[in-house]
Amino acid sequence: MELLQLFFFYLVAFVAILSGFCVITCKNPINSAISLVMTFFCLAIFYVMLHAPFMAAVQIMVYAGAIMVLIIFVMMLLNQGSEVVSRYRHAVTGAFVAAGLMMVQVIITIKQGDVSSTVGPINSEVIETVGHTELIGQAMFTEFLLPFELASILLLVAIVGAVVLAKREV
Repeated sequence: MELLQLFFFYLVAFVAILSGFCVITCKNPINSAISLVMTFFCLAIFYVMLHAPFMAAVQIMVYAGAIMVLIIFVMMLLNQGSEVVSRYRHAVTGAFVAAGLMMVQVIITIKQGDVSSTVGPINSEVIETVGHTELIGQAMFTEFLLPFELASILLLVAIVGAVVLAKREV
């Protein structure tokens, strides 16, 4: 059974890496957005494999659903198409270099660090007694309230900026 899980993990990881590669190499921005949705679905599968079904559902509803609708809405509103891609094609090389450096850093961290140990007051017993959803809600609306609100304001500013840019051209 564990061999099958390992095979499934590597299969999903391969699809996630392939769709992430398509995000940065597709010439059409809509195709890039669809590839990003596929990457989000792969992340949701990873959450399910980590026994966090609530986070998987949030990943699909919030990121693959709402955020991608906003991103595609802004792309359609700006209507820049593939002209933007041709101007910034040299950025793909920089993205590959950054991704390679990030991969080296992740490998070094995994080999030298202890990334799988449980540190802190929340362990598997607390998760099973209290529940994922309640712990996430408590953390989000107590410790991380300011970053949560700042992210929502950032999304609002991005949408307003896209509308302002689109209105200049019309």
